Amino acid sequence: MSQTKDKTEKMASPSPIPSRSPEIRHDALTNRWVIFSPARAKRPTDFKSKSPHNPSANNTPCPFCIGHEHECAPEIFRVPSDPAWKIRVIENLYPALSRNLANPSQNNQCLELDCADRTLTGFGFHDVVIEAPVHSVQLVDMEPTEIGEVLLAYKKRIEQIMVFESIVYIQVFKNHGASAGASMSHSHSQIMALPIIPPSVSARLDGTKEYFEKMGKCCLCVVNMEKFLIDETTHFISIVPFAATYPFEIWIIPRDHSSHFHEVDSEMAVDLGTLLKLMLRKMCIQLNNPPFNFMIQTAPLQVKESQLPYTHWYLQIVPQLSGVGGFEMGSGCYINPVFPEDAAKVLREVNLTTKA
Repeated sequence: MSQTKDKTEKMASPSPIPSRSPEIRHDALTNRWVIFSPARAKRPTDFKSKSPHNPSANNTPCPFCIGHEHECAPEIFRVPSDPAWKIRVIENLYPALSRNLANPSQNNQCLELDCADRTLTGFGFHDVVIEAPVHSVQLVDMEPTEIGEVLLAYKKRIEQIMVFESIVYIQVFKNHGASAGASMSHSHSQIMALPIIPPSVSARLDGTKEYFEKMGKCCLCVVNMEKFLIDETTHFISIVPFAATYPFEIWIIPRDHSSHFHEVDSEMAVDLGTLLKLMLRKMCIQLNNPPFNFMIQTAPLQVKESQLPYTHWYLQIVPQLSGVGGFEMGSGCYINPVFPEDAAKVLREVNLTTKA
C-alpha cells in the first residue's frame, strides 16, 4: 500500500514553474493575436528540429538538374540565356491555376456581385524558379551574389506578369523540405499570380492602415530594434517580430519604406542575398537544419496611392518546428512557445564558425 502511495505521489509531483508568465500579444501588421506560452517549450537554446529539411535528399539527378531540361514543363526564361544556365524559370508541371484560360479580364465582374457564392475562372500563373543547376546545392550554400540573381529572377518574372490586368497579387514563396511542402529536393522556389487579393493580405492592409491612422507612421518603419534585432546590412534589417506567430520566425525588412518587392535594384538584391544567407545559416546551425518556408510579403499590384504610406514589403522565414492544432485552426490565434526577444537573442549569438 505504501509503495503505491509513494509511486502516486512521485507521479503527481508538479512540473517546474516557468520563469516567465504567458502573454497575449497583438501584431499590428497581421492584425492577429498570438499567445506566448513558455511552459510549452524547453529552453529556446534547446529548440531543435526533429526532422531536418529532407532526410531522403541525395545527389541523384532529377528533372531540375542541368542536362534534364527536356523532362520539365515549358521554360519561361533562364539566366544566363545559354546552355550553361544558373537559374531557370519554368511553368509548374502541376499548376494550381491555368494561364491558358480565355478572357481573364472578365473575371473581376464576379467580384462585384452581391451574393454569397461567387466563382472566378481559375486564371493565373504558377511558376517554378530552379535556383541552381546542381542537385546538391541549396540556397544556403550559394554566394550572396548568386542569391541576389535568384531574387532578380523573381523581379523579372513579376514584371512580366504585371502586364495582365486581371492579376492583382503575386506571391513568391519557397518550401524547403518535405514536411514544409516541397515535393522536390532540388533547390527551387515558386511564384503564384492571382486574380484576387488573399485574405491574409487584406488583413495585413487593414492592420497597417489602422496603425498608420493611429500613430502616423508605417509599423515596419518603426520596429523595435533593441530587443528583436538579429542582424542588419546596408539596406535591410532582420528581426524576430514582436508578436511572432511561429517559434523563431524571422522577418527581413527594407530599411527604406517600399511597398513592392519588385522595386529592388541589383545592389539591394545582393544585399538582401547577404542577409538571407546569414539567416538561413543561423537557422541551420541553431535549429538543426529545419524544414522551412519563406514568403515575400508584398503589396497588391494595384495598390492605391493612398495606401502606399503604410504598405511595406518584407521577407518572412518560418522554420517548421511545431505543428498547427485545432485551437489555431478554430480560433485564428496561434500559440508560440518561444518569446520573440529570446529567439532573437539566441539567433544573434549563433556562432557562425560552427559548420552548418
